Amino acid sequence: MTVPRYETPAPLAAAPRMLALDIGGGTQDALLWDPTDTVENAVKLVLPSPTRIVARRIETQTAAGRDIFLTGRLMGGGAVTQAVRRHLRAGLKVYAQPEPARTFHDNLAKLEGWGIILTEAPPPRTEAITLGDIDLPAWQRALAEFAVPLPQVFAVAVQDHGFSPEASNREHRFQHWQRFLAQGGELRQLAYRQPPGDLTRMAAVQAALPGALVMDTCAAGVWGALLDPQVQQHLDQGVVVVNMGNEHTFAVLVRQGIVWGIYEHHTGLLTPEKLADHLRRFQLGQLTHGEVFNDMGHGCCFRSDYPGLSQPFGTMVLTGPQRRLGAGLPAILAAPFGDMMLTGCFGLVAAAAQTGLTP
Repeated sequence: MTVPRYETPAPLAAAPRMLALDIGGGTQDALLWDPTDTVENAVKLVLPSPTRIVARRIETQTAAGRDIFLTGRLMGGGAVTQAVRRHLRAGLKVYAQPEPARTFHDNLAKLEGWGIILTEAPPPRTEAITLGDIDLPAWQRALAEFAVPLPQVFAVAVQDHGFSPEASNREHRFQHWQRFLAQGGELRQLAYRQPPGDLTRMAAVQAALPGALVMDTCAAGVWGALLDPQVQQHLDQGVVVVNMGNEHTFAVLVRQGIVWGIYEHHTGLLTPEKLADHLRRFQLGQLTHGEVFNDMGHGCCFRSDYPGLSQPFGTMVLTGPQRRLGAGLPAILAAPFGDMMLTGCFGLVAAAAQTGLTP
């Protein structure tokens, strides 16, 4: 009997052996992509997010009554920001180097108002805690335990609000999406070899992993969802891709690689009823930016030529760890290559293939 030769899926064929990391607020999802092996045999991991790992380390020191010194790099906030605030409320000191301190706010004067003490050198009798979205030694150790060599190529997705010391970071982040649509809305433009200068979290990732491809987690999730065969049948007519993350829900109107509209909200503020209403009006082009922003979301915007009510993008696609909120919606549940939690990672690999990422 002749065994058929394995062929790498076409959208991923040009990607080299690489480690793709999709770093969210709840989990960090990892895919070790090897074009010479089957997708089913790929090394895959779903682990706690760096923000949750660092938060637990801070909580340990809070419980022990020890002052802490924060070093390392800027990273995602969320759980780690909350842990720092709890540490301060417990009457304990938080010392921090300026760069990692920007994890909590870009305005360092405001952080000093919280009670954080900025210093480059660790004070005596403090416990050092290293911040950062990337812990390369940890990945080296983990893979080495299973005799898996660490790749030399990396693609990483993080959610970057951008440098915004005075204005609302929600507003600043959404201005990025508005500019993106105004410039044509090509999805491939969101895969960066050199990210825009104000995307400081992506810059911190590239400082840890020089040469890495970087994307926003929302964009990576959308790109990955489009790889699902069920979804690809509808790309010519246009689809609504809804990526429901642990912290953010992000939806796009996309057709043939062009994004026509963007909606972003905080997942924790959504109910199934609110989500269904927002998405229905989003498809019709009737949902407003002000309504979403005033509801403590990020916003909603459309290309000026989106047909809206006259030609809505009718097929809905759900992905993400909180997609249960959309369980009652008529939608395709995207799971590219059979693994919904790796949707963003597959999006990163496809973006690397299209942009020609090499060692």
